[in-house]
Amino acid sequence: MAKGYWITFYHSVRDPARLAEYGALAVPAIEAGGGRFLSRGPAARTFEGVEKQRTVLVEFDSVARAVQTYQSPQYQAALVLLKGAVERDVRIVEGVG
Repeated sequence: MAKGYWITFYHSVRDPARLAEYGALAVPAIEAGGGRFLSRGPAARTFEGVEKQRTVLVEFDSVARAVQTYQSPQYQAALVLLKGAVERDVRIVEGVG
């Protein structure tokens, strides 16, 4: 079974305090769902796209597990804190192989 990857690209952060509150709830919810954080922070180098864009990459055992975690009550409670605080894209993709 291919792994699942949850990738988040932050285009802007309007309220860093609310992002921190979100993180305090989201990280435990994601880890409880089996997520393993592989990377968090700005790009080391940007060749195309937005400079210094915050990116988060989380690995799961499967796409289904990543989707279940995103839809879980624990993560949804954290997500409420981001409304109006950030602009971002979230994608869940299937790993190769």
